[in-house]
Amino acid sequence: MAKNENTVIQFLKMLENRTSSNELENFYHPDAKQIEFPNALTRQFTTRNLQELKEASEKGSKVLTKEKYEVKNLISTVDYVVLECVWRGTLAVPIGNIKAGAQMKAYFAQIFEFKDGKIFRQRNYDCFEPFS
Repeated sequence: MAKNENTVIQFLKMLENRTSSNELENFYHPDAKQIEFPNALTRQFTTRNLQELKEASEKGSKVLTKEKYEVKNLISTVDYVVLECVWRGTLAVPIGNIKAGAQMKAYFAQIFEFKDGKIFRQRNYDCFEPFS
């Protein structure tokens, strides 16, 4: 497994087990930008820097009690990793017709660009199963 592929796998494991948003600093370049394309939860094109990613992580910790990433495909070049996975999140609060304690499911495609061994740019294409 290539170094950047391993970093992405370790990043996903950290997301599943994180205890603090500060853990993101171990994976993201200080000048990182994450782009999330419109989806059922994020209705508009959103760009986040590292601080905004940490804030979103804190908010997410209040909505989810657990999350799991099932990697389907992982493809890389020198500075890029493309990930296809199935995400499942156990809800702490109800969303749409999904009750607290139940699972939400989505299909993610993510493109990671690396700089200095860390995630520099990330693009998320998130497709959630219906929840309303």
